[in-house]
Formats: sequence, structure tokens, C-alpha cells
Amino acid sequence: MTETVPRTVGELMHGEPIVVRADAPLSEAARLLDQHRIHGLPVVDGEGALVGVVSQTDLVRARATDHLWSSWPGLSVRHLMTSPALTCRVDTPVQEAIGLMELNRVHRLVVVDEQGRRPVGIFSTTDVVHHLVGAPDA
Repeated sequence: MTETVPRTVGELMHGEPIVVRADAPLSEAARLLDQHRIHGLPVVDGEGALVGVVSQTDLVRARATDHLWSSWPGLSVRHLMTSPALTCRVDTPVQEAIGLMELNRVHRLVVVDEQGRRPVGIFSTTDVVHHLVGAPDA
């Protein structure tokens, strides 16, 4: 039996990403990350367009930085997010997406619609590893 090698990000990505608004408090981002057991969130504006990404690492850095931690209650996601977000499309070749993650030393890419505005999925290093070990949900 021959294993099918995924050719595009769309074959491995997780669709319907959980997102957070840029104006949401940091506590909301932390709650979403914890509740859904994920490591990063696409950040969107009021119209649902992608404006950045916020990760667990961003929140940990804020906790470790005195001036950020003392300001935590007044900070919103936009204050810590990485912008612009690194993106790809559903039809991006898997190898190209992996290369982009490696080059930029990131663990995830936001998969965007054809206009490059709205998040439609997440492609992460976890997706690649699940595929490598033949995980049933890959």
C-alpha cells in the first residue's frame, strides 16, 4: 500500500481557526489559548481581516517583562501581536510552507482566503509531525 504524500497545505491544515480580535484584552487571548489547547491565534480586526498573530510565547514574554506585566490589565492583543502575520494559501505546496516556517523560525502559518484577508485555517509544525507519524487525525 502506498501512502499518499500531501502536496498542499489544504491537505494538512486545520480549518475554521479560532481567532481573537485585536482590541480584545490579553486575558481573552490567554483564555482562548488555554481553553482550546492551542499555541497561537490569528488576530483579526472588526471586519474579520487578518492583522497579526499572538502566541503563548508572546504572553510569556509579557509576563517576564516588568513594564508589560505591570500594564497587563490595560493591554490588548494588538500590543503584543506579531504583525504582519506570516501567511500561505490552501494551495501552497507543503514543502514551500515548511520552508517558510523554517526560514522565519515560526511554528505556524495562517492560511488565508484567495484575497489574502481572512483566516481560513492554520498550518503548523504539529500538522507536519502528525503526518510524519501517521496520526489518524492528520
